[in-house]
Amino acid sequence: MSYELLFTDEANSQLDKHETSKSLKVQYKAVIKSLRYLEENPQHPSLNTHKFSSLKGPEGCEVFEAYAQNNTSGAWRIFWSYYPKKKKTDLKGLITIISITPYP
Repeated sequence: MSYELLFTDEANSQLDKHETSKSLKVQYKAVIKSLRYLEENPQHPSLNTHKFSSLKGPEGCEVFEAYAQNNTSGAWRIFWSYYPKKKKTDLKGLITIISITPYP
């Protein structure tokens, strides 16, 4: 099953910042690759997806964390919420990208 990605204003701003910054070129490529994996399969092994319990998403939905990078100082993470298909006839589920940020 594939998913449609929607971006919050914050996530859009962060992605734009990555795209235009020469110093974030490597991180941008990793983020784009991870977003493609999220579209195809949010449980893709390289994403290391897990529930992020200290945040609540839009409408109180669970928030998940996916890795854009791993084993890197300040590795980038993608925080997102999942919305299942509303009707059986819907072709895609919906994932809202909440934030794209370095791991503290």
